[in-house]
Amino acid sequence: MYVRDAKNREEVWLLDNIEAMGLDETAFRSRDYVIAIDEDSGTKAGFGRIRIHKPDDSPDICELTSIGVVSAWREQGVGAHVVERLIDKAGDNDFEEVYALVGVPDYLAQFGFEPIDTSDLPEKLRDRLESKREQTEPDAIPMVLSVGEFEMPDRLRERFKQARERAVSESVENDTEGMAEEFGIDPDEATYKYDTGRH
Repeated sequence: MYVRDAKNREEVWLLDNIEAMGLDETAFRSRDYVIAIDEDSGTKAGFGRIRIHKPDDSPDICELTSIGVVSAWREQGVGAHVVERLIDKAGDNDFEEVYALVGVPDYLAQFGFEPIDTSDLPEKLRDRLESKREQTEPDAIPMVLSVGEFEMPDRLRERFKQARERAVSESVENDTEGMAEEFGIDPDEATYKYDTGRH
């Protein structure tokens, strides 16, 4: 498993997943995203975005947003490594702070993000917070991280190393059940027999 910059040809996949997960697609540009990929199968497991705001009268602002993990890959550290890659990109672009407007603050808190008062947000993000609360996350709160203070919990790094094995077996099991049900077969009651004889 690794995380890399998104490619233009992945725009449809990103938009489909953003919509399915109810995430924010405001000012969508595929080049702002990173994607987690299983190197053996090429399966896309998760994604996230850095959005750069350019106020007229103040320095640029970096926002981490639209982080999503495909259901078969959840609880395995994929999202954490997407966040890590985004923070690295922010640092590479000379940002000292990264903001996030999130409805589930505990998730980002484990990496060092801290809640801040809305009045301490740059004006551009205050407007964005209001918009986000109206459109996608009514409970969103502002958080900030000093890029140099990002921490990856060891347990998430370990989960990420094992992610492929668990997710692949889980998705194969789910695919088998889904196919059986499509054909009107109860997967809990059915037995499967394969003819291995030669003719």
